[in-house]
Amino acid sequence: MFRLIRRYFTVLGRPSRYISLGVLTVAGFVAGVLFWGGFNTALELTNTEKFCIGCHEMRTNVYAELQGTIHFTNRSGVRAKCSDCHVPHNWTDKIARKMQASKEVWGKVFGTIDTPEKFAAMRRQLAENEWKRMKANDSLECRNCHEFDYMDFTRQSKRAADAHSTYLANGEKTCIDCHKGIAHRLPDMKGVH
Repeated sequence: MFRLIRRYFTVLGRPSRYISLGVLTVAGFVAGVLFWGGFNTALELTNTEKFCIGCHEMRTNVYAELQGTIHFTNRSGVRAKCSDCHVPHNWTDKIARKMQASKEVWGKVFGTIDTPEKFAAMRRQLAENEWKRMKANDSLECRNCHEFDYMDFTRQSKRAADAHSTYLANGEKTCIDCHKGIAHRLPDMKGVH
């Protein structure tokens, strides 16, 4: 056993043509840590509100709408920013969402939604994409803040308490089924149940 360990350390210490394998391993590890740190930093910077409203399409449309809702200003001072509702919190889902969002950046760069008129024309499709995504993940982003187990049905209207205690409790519906337009103005809803 001791010989085997000594042989591994000999290989790690033996120089390759110019640098030892141990130095290459440590350098690779350090480079990996630096890459990972830089990648995560960039990822988190794209989750900031400043980044999200950096495009005038977002600043003058959906961000302006958000400012008039309870998710922006309320008695408790808890405020949702764009990424709280539009970016999953766990890492793998976050990466998948960032890849989807690259298509939205493409729309910005190539002028698909660069004017209020173009944005309004695309609004229904953009909203439906978001509703579909939220329906598929069982309104995960809503549930990061609003937990069913802690809902106080006595403080809800009868209609809300009935809906939450039946449809939400049995999994027949998810948050987005009933709460479309909770933070943004709804698009033309002709044909939407």
